[in-house]
Amino acid sequence: MNTDNKIWGCLLHLSFNMWEEYISPHRPFRGFRPDLELSQSLWDDAIDAMAKEGMNMVVIDLGDAVKYDSHPEIAINNAWSTSRLREEIKRIRSLGMEAIPKLNFSAGHDAWLGEYSKMVSTEEYYTVCSDLIREVCDLFDTPRFFHLGMDEESAGHQSYYNYVVVRKNDVWWGDFYFLVGEVEKNGSRAWIWPDYMLWNEPEQFFKKMPKSVVQSNWYYGEKLNPEDKYVKEYIDLEKLEYDQIPTGSYHDYNTGSIGSTVEFSKKYIDDSRLLGFLQTFWRPTIEENRDRIIGGIELLGKAKQEYYK
Repeated sequence: MNTDNKIWGCLLHLSFNMWEEYISPHRPFRGFRPDLELSQSLWDDAIDAMAKEGMNMVVIDLGDAVKYDSHPEIAINNAWSTSRLREEIKRIRSLGMEAIPKLNFSAGHDAWLGEYSKMVSTEEYYTVCSDLIREVCDLFDTPRFFHLGMDEESAGHQSYYNYVVVRKNDVWWGDFYFLVGEVEKNGSRAWIWPDYMLWNEPEQFFKKMPKSVVQSNWYYGEKLNPEDKYVKEYIDLEKLEYDQIPTGSYHDYNTGSIGSTVEFSKKYIDDSRLLGFLQTFWRPTIEENRDRIIGGIELLGKAKQEYYK
């Protein structure tokens, strides 16, 4: 078992259906797919690589890639059964890592919800979200964290969609509090990417965001300047004593992103509130992305080594 007191985690996509059907021309790998796109060999190798590199957490983007007992109608073709998911969680734990669920409830990243993505803020939507959170918490045996996503809910981020949904002000907060409440009711701690509200409405954010919610601000550049608007939010979150898990990425040629994020965070975030780090790849888990996914894991491994020097 990895005994580090910091989280060293990677986000691995079981589902990649966060985006609506209309695919962005500069990101053709996005968009809704009705069939599970997954290389089992890459998935297995990625999990093994995480353990080898000293990772202690795997965040699994579940979406519609699981045939939930509560809402099987959400599942795409060839989705994993709940028993298959339990087997994978068991394997991850046997390698000394924590398995953490992610369901992205941002209205800009919820294509996986199927017809319910067009029912945001309705009673039926709340019922479905409650059912899914409860079932996932049970499948993961009451996970320590539950990642709710909540990023990039803006018209700009949905500019290539045919159906655009953006919640604002009290409507967003009302739905957010509901989701956090469901997570906490089931014994887990909510974890989000705060960019939508933090970057655009910081006064609202710091007035209304509970300290109980773990914050994963993100910046994917290779050089983190504390004067940069998006980088500065790490410092602002620290000033108000929010727990943080900064997020880096290897989705492009940005090999220095996670290392720079780790170095910056160690300098500017108090050790007691720096819970750890999350590496992302933003590619489906299929063979054509093998080098990026395995490479991203290795980059986090190197960043971890530097952190403890």
